[in-house]
Amino acid sequence: MRVISGPCQHESFEHSLEIAKHCKEVCDRLGVEYIFKASYDKANRSAAGTQRGQGLKNTMNDFLAIKEEIPGLQILTDVHNEGQIDHIMTEFHEAVDVLQIPAFLCRQTDLVEKACRTDKIINIKKGQFLAPWDMKGILTKCEGAKDVWVTERGTTFGYNTLVVDYTGVRWMVDNLERDVVMDATHAVQRPGGNGTSSGGNRAYAPYVANAAAAVGVKSFFLEVHPDPDNAPSDGPNMIYLQDFAKTIANLKGIVDLEL
Repeated sequence: MRVISGPCQHESFEHSLEIAKHCKEVCDRLGVEYIFKASYDKANRSAAGTQRGQGLKNTMNDFLAIKEEIPGLQILTDVHNEGQIDHIMTEFHEAVDVLQIPAFLCRQTDLVEKACRTDKIINIKKGQFLAPWDMKGILTKCEGAKDVWVTERGTTFGYNTLVVDYTGVRWMVDNLERDVVMDATHAVQRPGGNGTSSGGNRAYAPYVANAAAAVGVKSFFLEVHPDPDNAPSDGPNMIYLQDFAKTIANLKGIVDLEL
């Protein structure tokens, strides 16, 4: 079982270190692989003027420092263009272990191919506009990659609503020959929400993850935060850091059943 977890944005060295330490300790205790996640730039915000992050250089330097504090920690972050990939690979190669292609960019051929030519694991989020089987075409762009994961984060269902099709999730498990990840916190978003309580419902995120485990998923993406109601982005759908241990323990119990 694998868990990718952390805040939506990297807010500070101290903040990310607190989250990474707690999550890794929980996962180590439960025998679960842990990967810390944080973004240096939230480039897909709904409106101008919203907080986007600490920037690539500052965040990468903090990632390197966090890795010194937590030996063996793996880190995942998003990339939005080819220049960012070049910058990470030439200046901050050791800071990141997994490069993530955001859902809205999953069909950008040059970006996907560039990422897959690195020596990093690539996590591709399935666009909200794609059917599960559409991911087969995207995976044809990934020849030579070290490893590629496919992440489900819900499908657009009318305005400001996402739905998770678990038959489609199982189809990907059976047919893509790649690790399938369930992004349980983004799946409970209300896309286009204004960042208040109307932007998502974190209470449902553990159930989304548990249901994915029941159909054969063994990798999970969960954004966490000590104070999600005051997070700069994605607060309504992030789970409380204090609930992380219970959430992962329950999830592991389902995975271990091998239904």
